[in-house]
Amino acid sequence: MHKKVVAIFFAILAAGLYAINIPLSKLLLGYIQPTMMASYLYLGAGLGIGIVFLLTKKKADNAYEKITKKDLPNVLGMIVLDVVAPILLMFGLLDSASSNASLLNNFEIVCTSLIALFVFKETVSKRMWFAIALITLSSFVLSFEDITAFKFSWGAILVLLATLCWGLENNCTKNLSDKNTYHVVFLKGIFSGLGSLIVAICLRENFASIGYFALALALGFVAYGLSIFFYIKAQGMIGASKTSAYYAIAPFIGTFLSFMIFDEKPTWAYFLGLCIMIIGTAIVVVDTLAQKHKHAHTHTITHTHDGSTHSHTIEHEHEHNHYVSAEKHRHVHKLEKCSATDK
Repeated sequence: MHKKVVAIFFAILAAGLYAINIPLSKLLLGYIQPTMMASYLYLGAGLGIGIVFLLTKKKADNAYEKITKKDLPNVLGMIVLDVVAPILLMFGLLDSASSNASLLNNFEIVCTSLIALFVFKETVSKRMWFAIALITLSSFVLSFEDITAFKFSWGAILVLLATLCWGLENNCTKNLSDKNTYHVVFLKGIFSGLGSLIVAICLRENFASIGYFALALALGFVAYGLSIFFYIKAQGMIGASKTSAYYAIAPFIGTFLSFMIFDEKPTWAYFLGLCIMIIGTAIVVVDTLAQKHKHAHTHTITHTHDGSTHSHTIEHEHEHNHYVSAEKHRHVHKLEKCSATDK
């Protein structure tokens, strides 16, 4: 029980650390240009996680698979999408309320699920379809500056495009889940940060002063780097699905912080979107925590009895929960419908 409480604390802490990203980024955008800001955030995450890895390197690299040429498409996809997504988010924040942008971040759940369904052929439950519909409806409501005149907020559109990129990036990163997590995050942070930096220089954006540069790096390390670190810790204890469910509260924490920092005055459309988003997110949490998978397996068992060798083929279905830790995949199996035939 104590281990589970610690894991839940880590998952909520990870969500809380990520939640500060949008309101504090919007604050720093008054002093740092958008593409430079995106670059500093990811560089801060990469450098920070690199330092954490060096300090904890005794935890054996042997527990992980090596990144190979076969992983190159996923690595490149992850890096390119992590260049584009934060740039879109930073420009979106210039033209949208921080509270709205925080809530719109949950559209990433929709993008991740639909891409997993149509591109990677994963199944989506009926309950999840209903949640997707509600979160999409909420995002639609939050995307209007004036819902009575059907005037779109272009800032909100850019935030939604950022979540689309992150949804695709999530699926690329998931395909690297058996690799060293620190290596993956380090590659993601450093190369995505450098990519954004190149774009910023091409756009003739100015470098920030040393003080604001340091603040942006620190925010990137905390909101991206440390958030991922505690997310991994929670994954190792309660599994990826349950950790992701708790992570879904991040936009609501971000909204609360936005009201405190910017004294924003929410409109009735915001409250409507908030109610729909809460219901949709709650359904995602319930669906994720209840998620189980059945797979059919055939096992052949050979043994010797009375001087003769027999082989038995056991066909069965079993349910198992996936636990993705910072090391390997672990499975907890529950056998069902077993039948044996002699060979």
